[in-house]
Amino acid sequence: MHTIAKFIAVPSSLILLFVALTAQGTKPTPTTAQSVRRHFASVNRKVLTMVKDFPEDKYDFRLKPEMRSFNELIVHIASGNVYAAKAGRGEKVNWDELDPKNYANKAAVVALMEKSIADADATLKSVSDDALAKNAEPWLGVMEHSAEHYGLLVGYYRANGLVPPESRPSNASR
Repeated sequence: MHTIAKFIAVPSSLILLFVALTAQGTKPTPTTAQSVRRHFASVNRKVLTMVKDFPEDKYDFRLKPEMRSFNELIVHIASGNVYAAKAGRGEKVNWDELDPKNYANKAAVVALMEKSIADADATLKSVSDDALAKNAEPWLGVMEHSAEHYGLLVGYYRANGLVPPESRPSNASR
């Protein structure tokens, strides 16, 4: 009987050790607030990378004549960030489109997108985790909007024979 107890005790110890080591390697599930902040930042990072990467001579490109140009689409996405920042601060706000005519070149569009992201991020960071967990709007709505347009931006790249930054081999491991 004593030999059987040793035989059972050794595997049990190994199982406990394995469980303990495995538990150390797992990440805790992010909170709602952490998820919202992470995903909001992620979609904005992807769009901003495209804004900086897309050739300036193609900023007026449209997939179809009735669609927004690349430039106009980026200004539209930035309008969402402006809306989120204002709504997130509790301001009474409507979605007011920024006028693409005020952002006539790539440098102006890049600066607009960077500023809209910085303002929205600053506001999002100022929202408490509890408040964000109770009400993730306007962040979720704007994030969904930006993600939908991110997909459209991929179409602008592909229609111009370009590979989107996230699809390039150097980004494949992300």
